[in-house]
Amino acid sequence: MGGNHLPVLYQGVSSMRLRSLWTVAAAGVLLLGVPGLAAAQDGSLVETDIALNTLWVVLGGVLVLFMQAGFLLLETGLSRMKNAGAVAGKVIMNLAIAFLMFWATGFALGFGEGNNFLGSAGWFLDLGGIDYGAGGGTEAFFFFQAVFAAVSLAIVYGTMLDRTKFAAYIVFGIVYIGVIYPIVAHWTWGGGWLAQDGFLDFAGSSIVHLQGALAALTGTLVLGPRLLKFRNGKAQPIPGHSIPLFMLGVIILWVGWMGFNGASTLAAVGQNFADVIVNTNLAAAGGVIGASIGSLIMFRTLDVSQMGNGAIAALVGITAGCAFVDPWAAVVIGFIAGLIAPPIVVLLDKMKIDDPIGAIPVHGIAGIWGTLAIGLFAPAARTVDADLGVSAGLFYGGGGEQLWVQFYGIAATIAFTGVLTLILWLVIKWTVGLRVSEDQEMAGLDISEHGMYGYPEQFIEVPGAFPESTRHSAGMASLARPSTMSD
Repeated sequence: MGGNHLPVLYQGVSSMRLRSLWTVAAAGVLLLGVPGLAAAQDGSLVETDIALNTLWVVLGGVLVLFMQAGFLLLETGLSRMKNAGAVAGKVIMNLAIAFLMFWATGFALGFGEGNNFLGSAGWFLDLGGIDYGAGGGTEAFFFFQAVFAAVSLAIVYGTMLDRTKFAAYIVFGIVYIGVIYPIVAHWTWGGGWLAQDGFLDFAGSSIVHLQGALAALTGTLVLGPRLLKFRNGKAQPIPGHSIPLFMLGVIILWVGWMGFNGASTLAAVGQNFADVIVNTNLAAAGGVIGASIGSLIMFRTLDVSQMGNGAIAALVGITAGCAFVDPWAAVVIGFIAGLIAPPIVVLLDKMKIDDPIGAIPVHGIAGIWGTLAIGLFAPAARTVDADLGVSAGLFYGGGGEQLWVQFYGIAATIAFTGVLTLILWLVIKWTVGLRVSEDQEMAGLDISEHGMYGYPEQFIEVPGAFPESTRHSAGMASLARPSTMSD
């Protein structure tokens, strides 16, 4: 029926094109005849570049900020139902602390002018006219770095779910974001000693993720496992209450990583950020496959939580090298990151380290692997020829020089962050206290710490929660349900 109108539409389009050509020609003559307007046009192009760069960095920062929703759903899904509300409160408080402390001291220590170890200028964002970023301005750069710091802090607390005092989170967050995290960031992203040695970490496999995992490891070592996690010397599964929530969190994090890695170019104009995004997605896909195979080997089943964690492990793994490796290498890096996650989960259980969401293997071990992988897979065209690394990767004929730099950069991060966070957790334990009482843990942090339930209708009588016709059957079902199910 619509075919009879095609000639008319074609004529309309043709006439529009002719008018557009006349418009362009007239504009060209006008610009050639009026030099002042031509100069103004040149100036507007520069302004356009700045606007595009700023827009890309801010948009990327918004995607990274939205990753907090992913952490919220992932951690809620893998926590006990009686602690769902506490997880939500923890996430929003951590985000507030991250912004305030990064504004007060973190940005200055990480990116202010100073020495090779730390920055010492720019407290409370008072930079005295110093401009940061690739034409995007200080405010855009600050926002982008602040949401990165918030991600690192979010990683810490997943390992400590279901048993940690809320006040402990606040105290730790203040010191971690205010002092510990930004100093390590300064070593590389602030132009410090590691950057001068040629250490490469494009978007934070070590700076963001490994640091968060180290703080999580030291925290859970001081904190101890959840009640009933280890019985008769063996680890007992304490399943999360919602795998769909967990997987939705994984997908949100996956999407957020497009800003996390892609916008780490810190500019849009003249930067091939699409290449970074392609590598990021290829790695994540490889991670899902790797974790699925690892799950079959370790558990004789396709554990859905391991599949999701495989994607996150791969995203962490490719974060350091997403701009420094070719697509085939991104797949390999992601696959190996996903493959090693399930065995590390089993190893942690054997070591009696309780990690409810797998943050240590996913953010820690995968972060180490991804940072080292640059020393294996980086071609010279992406590193040496761009005046970045000290050599090409081992598999590209560069020898072991870049691999060595990557190794001691990781070692320095582990030593600094591990020692300081361990001391900080011990101080918190001996002062404000780190762990809730056994009775509070059994009752759930929702009610014991916050006086409310994340799922009130599952725990208390709520008028109108059930239709009258189903109230009796629902009540009988709850009576017949074993008490451990409400945990």
